[in-house]
Amino acid sequence: MEAVPTCTSGGIQRGNYLPWHAMTREAVLDSRQEILRTAARLFQQRGYDATSMNDVAAALKLSKGGLYHHFQSKDEILFEIMNHAMDLTQERVLAPVGNIADPEERLRALIRLHIEVVLSPRDREITVMLHENHPLPPGLRKRINHRKKEYVHYVESLMADVQKARRAKGSVSPRAAAFALLGMINWIYQWYKPEGNLQTNNLVSQFTEMVFGGILA
Repeated sequence: MEAVPTCTSGGIQRGNYLPWHAMTREAVLDSRQEILRTAARLFQQRGYDATSMNDVAAALKLSKGGLYHHFQSKDEILFEIMNHAMDLTQERVLAPVGNIADPEERLRALIRLHIEVVLSPRDREITVMLHENHPLPPGLRKRINHRKKEYVHYVESLMADVQKARRAKGSVSPRAAAFALLGMINWIYQWYKPEGNLQTNNLVSQFTEMVFGGILA
């Protein structure tokens, strides 16, 4: 009979491990989430290729076997980080704005919520997803790209609704407008500094003005 782990910290069990089926569902989910957050931070800081499974295990104070207890490969970790990032986008952006009937107000809310997700210190998975999808095997990359395209199509459709509501006479297509907005927001992580002059509220108001006063004018 395997020994029960002697201590826990932040959801990760250290020492000897109970069999997978013996762990409660809550403990499994907490452990996996902590691994994903830690791996995401390392991937962002060092790059995916430069980060090994040993690095992730060491950061968590786990044995390599303990890490493989939850994830079988670095590809699996990266895929789950990206999948979780899309879940966050669904939960924190798409779900709330879906209840807003007016297309202009819906777009304003989407800009604010998307920026808040990108700048959330706890959710660095988002930044990894933006620029580290190339190492994934084709099958996994296709699944992530499908979810990302669904979001782009949603924003494109919303842009079209706003243009129609505003009777916009500009020549910017809804697709170009969607890519412009998402490109601006998704690039924030490259230059944003929490101690700088541009804080979340400033960014939301200025990005909103650029969209409504420029792209959709």
